[in-house]
Amino acid sequence: MTEQGLMSELDRLVSEGRNPRTVDIDLLPTLDVLRKINDEDRVVPSAVEKVLPEIAAAVDRIVLAFQKRARLIYIGAGTSGRLGVLDASECPPTFRVPEGMVVGLIAGGSDALVRSIEGAEDDPKMGAQALREIELAPDDVVVGIAVSGRTPYVIGGLNYAKQMGATTVALSCNPASTIAGIADIAISPVVGPEVLTGSTRLKSGTAQKLVLNMLTTASMIRIGKSFQNLMVDLNPSNKKLVARAIRMVMQTTGCTAPQARHALDQTGNDVKLAILVTITGMGVEEARAALGKAGGFLRKAITDMTA
Repeated sequence: MTEQGLMSELDRLVSEGRNPRTVDIDLLPTLDVLRKINDEDRVVPSAVEKVLPEIAAAVDRIVLAFQKRARLIYIGAGTSGRLGVLDASECPPTFRVPEGMVVGLIAGGSDALVRSIEGAEDDPKMGAQALREIELAPDDVVVGIAVSGRTPYVIGGLNYAKQMGATTVALSCNPASTIAGIADIAISPVVGPEVLTGSTRLKSGTAQKLVLNMLTTASMIRIGKSFQNLMVDLNPSNKKLVARAIRMVMQTTGCTAPQARHALDQTGNDVKLAILVTITGMGVEEARAALGKAGGFLRKAITDMTA
């Protein structure tokens, strides 16, 4: 695309518009600058609320993929790519899922996480290649993340995913974007022009983070990674998480801290098993079998064993 063509394309994007409420922001004292930013941030949750049906549709497809032992794959560039990698990287410690069940791909590779390699987004072939390298399969779900909805790297990735028969989801902040037209499901929270024109790491980035939080958290809940509102499948890999695991066993069973610690020691720091053993009094292997029979859903396992 020519420079003039790209400028014309950007002119049509909501996220690239000038915000009439912040044209005087460079004249304001610090506190008033912050008030302007805060006022604009308030519109983000409402914009996300309007696309909850589309987010729910994506979650249902992700759950289906997980049930088939397939993957959720994020692909993006710049801030969008970094947010996808962040969300993916937090799933193993939070939900004790295997590495690779949720994947984050960013244009420019791992170096782009810590320094700007923005030119890497301009080649659609690289998006397709990134998916080839991880051996994309038809049962996978690919979420293309691009505020503008026209990032070539993401377009290339989504087109390749479509060719492979994978489920495709587009996450952008512009209605009727290019990637929305490609994907099976389009999630497009419209937050409007940014405080600083074109700085889409602001409201647009916040909207993307909220949506990504929902995609993984809701999907993990739906496959049994929580009990009540506790993340009982966490991996207690540091002192804080061990303390959190002990507290969860205590909160759900009413036992003492030493009893919770003993149950966790018995079960290899498996919070679900520790809770089930403590509530039912069964042995570890018996509890493991019961949990497996319940499909990993702790609430169902408890109900089945105490009915």
